[in-house]
Amino acid sequence: MSDPRVHSTVADLAALEPAARDFGFLHRQPARSVLTGRHGSRLRGRGLAFDELRRYLPGDDIRAMDWRVTARTGKPHVRVFTEERDRPTLLVVDQRLNMFFGSVWAMKSVAAAQVAALCAWRVLGQGDRVGGLVLDDAGVAQFRPARSRTAVMRLLAAIADRNSAMHAGAAAVRGGPRLNEALETAASLAGRDHLVIVIGDLDGHDGRTRALLSRLAAANDVVVMLVYDPFLLKLPRSGEIVVGDGEMQVELRFAHGAVRRGVAEFADARGREILGWRRELGVTVLPISAAEEVAPQIRRLLGQALERERRR
Repeated sequence: MSDPRVHSTVADLAALEPAARDFGFLHRQPARSVLTGRHGSRLRGRGLAFDELRRYLPGDDIRAMDWRVTARTGKPHVRVFTEERDRPTLLVVDQRLNMFFGSVWAMKSVAAAQVAALCAWRVLGQGDRVGGLVLDDAGVAQFRPARSRTAVMRLLAAIADRNSAMHAGAAAVRGGPRLNEALETAASLAGRDHLVIVIGDLDGHDGRTRALLSRLAAANDVVVMLVYDPFLLKLPRSGEIVVGDGEMQVELRFAHGAVRRGVAEFADARGREILGWRRELGVTVLPISAAEEVAPQIRRLLGQALERERRR
């Protein structure tokens, strides 16, 4: 029997469905929210869901006037509605060899697989279509958004298949797909009004990555689930570790202060850059630690993201 902290099976991912029932991406949001969706679309008009009562502004539809409130207050007020609409979700899930690392609770690849499963089940549970792109060292598998359990299970099976194929002796495929290739495919599939959730450690990101995320965010809601291992945040003061990509290996000796500083500075700079995308690119970035259970983190982080939006 495989260790569920090292490899995820399709049964493991299917079993996460109950844990996906008490959080959501689709709470009612302000019109500018990066988490707008079925219950709070950017589209305003005579829709299905009441949004707010406010003072009349020049250009407002006179048919939206609330005459009772207008008569009571002596000032014109209108009722604003939010149009409910379908918002397909596209998951971009990284299962490349760079994700096969874990120092405390689970491999990053397992954490990413669980995040994807939780997101897929939640979106389906809220009645929207879900699909995905599963990236490994050999290519990118595509699953167009659909509203069915069969479609979700097909996506989870692809994630589990690639997850179980990773092992310490595996060699990275020379010239294999980069993150950008998956994002380019996502941009072609998600024309507009999608929720795009990128799940992985963002290994290999560059200027093109930023441009693709910005392009996606211009017409869609984008959430980056940044999966990380806390090892780099608190390096040991002794010992060695060998890291490699399947072709080359490097030994890091943590007894040397220069090595610790170099690794720590690299990790800190990289983390700050990606977290900065919140402001620069208009995407939501949620850091997911592979050192603890995933579902509670998602609930906590989504709550924090919603609170930030309310304060804007």
